Amino acid sequence: MTGIQALTEKEKESLRLLVDGHDAKSMARHLGLSVHTINERLRDARRKMSASSSRDAARQLRAIEGPHPEILRDKALGEAAAAPGMEEMTAPAETRRMGRPSGWIAGGLFMSFSLALLAFASMSGSADTPAAAPPTVPADSAAVAAARDWLALVDKGDWNASWEATGQSFKALNTAQTWSRVAQQVQGPLGAVKSRVLVSEETVPAPPYGYQMIKFRTDYANKAEAIETLSLVREGGSWRVVGVTVE
Repeated sequence: MTGIQALTEKEKESLRLLVDGHDAKSMARHLGLSVHTINERLRDARRKMSASSSRDAARQLRAIEGPHPEILRDKALGEAAAAPGMEEMTAPAETRRMGRPSGWIAGGLFMSFSLALLAFASMSGSADTPAAAPPTVPADSAAVAAARDWLALVDKGDWNASWEATGQSFKALNTAQTWSRVAQQVQGPLGAVKSRVLVSEETVPAPPYGYQMIKFRTDYANKAEAIETLSLVREGGSWRVVGVTVE
């Protein structure tokens, strides 16, 4: 299959936005994706259409489809089906359950949260459009900074320090030994982190004092565009992690 017939809907979507005046960064913001993902789509589209540039491929698609093609959006957070191959685990009993193939659970604040291993990395890229000044990145809040610090400990495999940085509700359900054993079992299948982008931070009211919900979009070596949600509570003047979901 060659030319336009070989394009996926997501590749067409990126070409349509490009011909409408978007660059890679604005497309990434519009679709809630990373710039790296947008550039991969444009590169694949150029190759399939034998185009000299992404804009050339976009113009070819517009000439075939007409001026008002339907723009298909990526699924909103929470709509995508969970990726296969992951098992849910509940600590400290560590019994496996069927029904939700991604993530794992170990502790929480009046609820259960999945725990996943995350690490710091960044990726950058550019479409074949004129270079633009990078947007101003707002400073991390105290809760986001605490979440990143905790992820750095997990990335290094410092299980004792990462367990110490969790909240009391987490520690009440998991010993340091349980956390270390389960965390190492989960880290392997995901692979190394290729990129992580902060998506949002939200205050969630819940007794007794509420908690902060922080979302990242992360590309693992073996799981692309995972949505990770960290939950933190304020204890003793510091933010403490009580759980992370990976979907």
